[in-house]
Amino acid sequence: MMIEFKKQSFSETFSIYFDRRMLKILLLGAISGFPWVLIGSSLSLWLKEDGLSRSTIGWAGLIFGVYAFNYLWAPLIDRIQIPFLTKKIGHRRGWIIFMQIIILFSLILWSISNPALNLAFVISVGLIIAVASATQDITVDALRIEQIGENEGKSMAAGAAMAVVGWWSGYKLGGVISLFSAEFLQNKGFENYWQLTFLILGILIILMNVGLMFINETGGKERRTKQKENDKLISNRLGSENLFSQFFIWIGGTISGPIISFFKKNGFSIAIGILGFVFLFKVGEAFLGRMSIIFYKEIGFSKSDIAIYSKTLGWITTVVFTLLGGLFVIRSGVLKAMFVAGIIMASTNILFSVLAWSEKSEILFAFAVIFDDIAAAFATVAFVAFISLLVDRTYTATQYALLASIGTAGRTTLASSSGALVDWLNGDWGVFFILTALMVIPSLIILWIMKNKLKLSEK
Repeated sequence: MMIEFKKQSFSETFSIYFDRRMLKILLLGAISGFPWVLIGSSLSLWLKEDGLSRSTIGWAGLIFGVYAFNYLWAPLIDRIQIPFLTKKIGHRRGWIIFMQIIILFSLILWSISNPALNLAFVISVGLIIAVASATQDITVDALRIEQIGENEGKSMAAGAAMAVVGWWSGYKLGGVISLFSAEFLQNKGFENYWQLTFLILGILIILMNVGLMFINETGGKERRTKQKENDKLISNRLGSENLFSQFFIWIGGTISGPIISFFKKNGFSIAIGILGFVFLFKVGEAFLGRMSIIFYKEIGFSKSDIAIYSKTLGWITTVVFTLLGGLFVIRSGVLKAMFVAGIIMASTNILFSVLAWSEKSEILFAFAVIFDDIAAAFATVAFVAFISLLVDRTYTATQYALLASIGTAGRTTLASSSGALVDWLNGDWGVFFILTALMVIPSLIILWIMKNKLKLSEK
C-alpha cells in the first residue's frame, strides 16, 4: 500500500498534528537532527577560529558521506541485539542509546583536543560521530514509523512533517546553545571555549535519552518471529546448512532485492532519471549550507548574531513552513511542490549574493536567512513526500533509505568542494551564491522530462 495524500480542509490537516504520538515523533526527529550541529556548524566554526582554511573546512565535510551509505548496514541493525540494553529497554531504543553513548564519548574526546595541533584526530572523532549518527538514524526512522499504524495514511503523512520539524528543532536549537555557549565562554576569557561547549552539548544528549524512555516500543516479538520464519524458509530452499551460502543469500535478498524491485517497477531509464534527480536536487542548497556560517563570520557577524538570526529565527520559520509545506504537498500534489521548491531554493540563494555585495546589514541578513529556511523547510517536506510515493511498500524501509542516501551522497560529495570553489573565486561570495542558485536547474530539467512517466500513487 502506497502513502496517499488526500485533499482535505486546513483544520482537518492541522488537527492531526495534535495527536500525542506526534510529540514522540518530534523528539525522535530532534535526536536525529542534533548530531548535525556537532559535525556541521560547530565543527566548521571551531576549525575556522583555530585558523584553518576554507578549503580544509569544506573537505572536512566529507565525513557527512557516511549518511549516504547507512542503508548498507541497515539489515544488520535490524537483526543484531545490543547486550543488556536490548533486554532492558527494547531493540530500537537499545540501539539509539548505544549510539548516543558513542557520541557522548566522542564529545569528551573533542573537549581535550586541539584541531590546530592534531587535525586528523579531530576529524576522525567527527567521523565516529557521523557513523554513530547515521546508524542511529536507521533505528530512529524505524521507531518513528512504528508509532503509527499501517493503515493510518493521514497520520503517517503528518508524522513525516513532524519528523522534519523535530529534525530541524534538534539542529537549530542545538546550534543556538552551541553558539551562545561558545561566545559566552570566549567572552569570559576561556581559551578552550569550544572544548567546554562540547561538554555542555553532551548534557543535551543525556536529556534526550531521558525523553527517549517515554517513547513506547512495540512489535519486537513479532519482528523476531518473522525473521526466524524467513531464516527457516531460506534454509529449506537452500537445502544446505552451509553458512557461506546462507550468508550470501541473506545479503543478496536484503540489499539487491529492493534495488531490482525499484528498476522493475519504474523501468531502467526512468529509474536512472529518478536517481539522478534525487542526487542533484539539493546540491545547491548543500553548497550554500556548508559555507554559510563561514560567510556570516567573514562579513562581520558575531556568534550571537548567527545564533539569533540563523538558528533561533530560522527554527521558528522552519517549524511554521514545514507544517504549511506539508499542507501544500497534500493539497497541490508532490510534483508541483517539487518544481515550486526548486524555484524557491534558487531564488533564496540569490538573496545571499545581494547580502554579499551590500554593506553589513542585520535586516538584510535576517531577511536572507529566514527565506533560506523557508525554502529548505518546503523543499524537505516535498522531497520526503516524493520519495515516499516512489518506494515499493514491499521494501519501504530499504528503498526509502537507499533514495535518501543517494540524496545525501549528492549533497555531501559534491558540496565538500564548496570551500575550494570560494577560494577559486578569490572569496567572491556573490558569484558563489549565484552559482549555487544555478545548480538546481539540471535536476528540474530531469524531473520535467520524466514527469509524465513517473508512477506515483497520489489520490
